[in-house]
Amino acid sequence: MLESDSPDLSELAPIAARRPSRVARRRQTGPSLAQTLPEIQPFPHWARLCGAAGGAESAMFFAGAGIAPLDMILRTGEDGAEPPFSGVLRQRLALKAAATSVRLARLREDEAALRDAEHLSGVGVETSPSGRVHRLWRLFATRAVKFEAPTLSAAAEHIGAQGALEAHRFADALQKIMTSANDPLAAAAGVSAAAMYHLAAVPAIDAEIFGLWLADAALAQKLGWSRPLPLIATAIGHPALRKDRDGRRPRPSDPDWADALAGAYALSAQQAFDIAIDLSRRTQKLSHVAPKLRAKGAGRVIEMLLADDCVAPACAAKTARLTDRGARRLFDRLIELGAVRELSGRASFRLYGL
Repeated sequence: MLESDSPDLSELAPIAARRPSRVARRRQTGPSLAQTLPEIQPFPHWARLCGAAGGAESAMFFAGAGIAPLDMILRTGEDGAEPPFSGVLRQRLALKAAATSVRLARLREDEAALRDAEHLSGVGVETSPSGRVHRLWRLFATRAVKFEAPTLSAAAEHIGAQGALEAHRFADALQKIMTSANDPLAAAAGVSAAAMYHLAAVPAIDAEIFGLWLADAALAQKLGWSRPLPLIATAIGHPALRKDRDGRRPRPSDPDWADALAGAYALSAQQAFDIAIDLSRRTQKLSHVAPKLRAKGAGRVIEMLLADDCVAPACAAKTARLTDRGARRLFDRLIELGAVRELSGRASFRLYGL
């Protein structure tokens, strides 16, 4: 991952959100978007892990208590489907997971730098080692992940480990772990630990990042989620998880990794739930202002905002067939209505999101 750039086999083009269901044809000036979303109850206070979990059973309890309400959020859409903001939720968590991964690898980019590199460089442009890690989390948060050789090989490309991975053998090992695991956390712990063994020839931090990605994929499969939700990497560096005797953070190769993994999922699920609550409110606001938008491409831009962490005006103009000036005016209007935020803090090369 750290030595050289490699071709990106699975380019992440602008993510197309699931289009809102069409109502009966009638004259409509604004884009179609559901006007109401189910109210999400606050995260239970008793289920919040505020410090160290304090033991294996305690860690498992808090992990389950955190994942259960998050699972409910992912089923609050129409007919039990995912809510409209699930795309931006995944990509915002992917950014956090990438930023933590990059920090663990002792690279320099923070969330803002990773966001700029992805959204301002253009589709198909080769990126840095940090950017490839970000693309790993982004790409595989947009589709179901199967533990098959082609998928594992494509993922290994993003950390520069494709030559060190016997993909078919690794896929067989992961499938056996998934079959024998009794619960989602056991599956996540098993596949992430297996990554350290099967990627022993690459730097340990690369294998660890790969293992954290596998853990989320295994959790999603066991819970019946349509796509992985980047979770564990967002919390793996939390001080509460560090070992008391030496302050060392947990790793998938540790003998007590299953306990640490449960604690990490407890913390990350709480964080993801809080982000989902905020995005639900912002989506509701966006639905209220949508009928006030007059631009012909406004509906497509709203889909982009609901599908990704942020949107650049140039990308919105190209995708929604707007002029550059028209795209900027649309985002200015959305900010005026309180529906989106400008995320870069700059006067130029701006990025907008919920």
